[in-house]
Amino acid sequence: MTIAVETRDLRKKFGATMALNGVDLEVPRATVLGLLGPNGAGKTTTVRILTTLLQPDGGSARIDGIDVVDDPRAVRARIGLTGQYAAVDERLTGAENLEHIGRLFRLSAPHARQRAAELLAQFDLTDAGDRVVKGYSGGMRRRLDIAMSLISRPSVLFLDEPTTGLDPRSRLGMWDLIDGLVRDGTTTVLTTQYLDEAERLADQIAVIDQGVVIARGTADELKAQIGGARLTVTGTSASSLDAMAATLSRLPAAVGATEVDPVTRSVSVTVSDTDGVVPAIVRLLDADGIGIADVDVAGPTLDDVFLQLTGRSTATPDDDNDSAATTTKRKARK
Repeated sequence: MTIAVETRDLRKKFGATMALNGVDLEVPRATVLGLLGPNGAGKTTTVRILTTLLQPDGGSARIDGIDVVDDPRAVRARIGLTGQYAAVDERLTGAENLEHIGRLFRLSAPHARQRAAELLAQFDLTDAGDRVVKGYSGGMRRRLDIAMSLISRPSVLFLDEPTTGLDPRSRLGMWDLIDGLVRDGTTTVLTTQYLDEAERLADQIAVIDQGVVIARGTADELKAQIGGARLTVTGTSASSLDAMAATLSRLPAAVGATEVDPVTRSVSVTVSDTDGVVPAIVRLLDADGIGIADVDVAGPTLDDVFLQLTGRSTATPDDDNDSAATTTKRKARK
């Protein structure tokens, strides 16, 4: 079987709110699907249905060909889930956390200890294995949390905001870790608010908005949909931003509305053609007496794609706060 995760016309309603309105997804085995969307788009609801924490109102969802409604216990035996916040017991050591989850999955005590030692080594936590988790750094807790989700060697791993709150070095380490899991054959569904993370890790990206998949493809395919490059001009003074925006809008190659960022003192606009665009905008701004500090032309980014598709930003966490990791681990033995 080449498809590890599949949904067809997946629907879920909460009162008068239609959280999912016909979500179709396919995730090939040993690949990463990046699930993107603004707040309340339906990302977490989708993950909760796929991990048997919610039942859909309609449609179907399958893990390794197994229907999540018809046989949820078989699905739980094949999945791992790491939520937005590390679901670790601070009073236990790293090894004890892992052994505890192993026992919940009905591993024998010796097997659970062996598996814990393997995961501590895999996640570079061997030296910290006998230390109480309360003293772990954020990156160490995150690594331990993912290790706990892998105790039963799941074929499909769900990662909900895996690098939220981590420093840049820890984020890079987490990316390398996820790469390694995929190389070992683990299919991964990743929800993230960091578009650079989705571009770096995901083989395919699905954008969800208002409970519907509105775009899908590789990062390059999605960026190709909007076309054009982005011209960004940084001014010498925040007071000149409005005048700068008006000048950029007169540029013959300008497409669409300008965007003003007072924090960086910059104005940007999509341009249909980059040939000669830099000297052209410099001449226009100089003629209008507007000082500039920098001019940059860059190809479209996932941020541009996301804003064009949804009209919103991914800057804030999803308002479907996820306590699913703790719930799934608690249900593992049921």
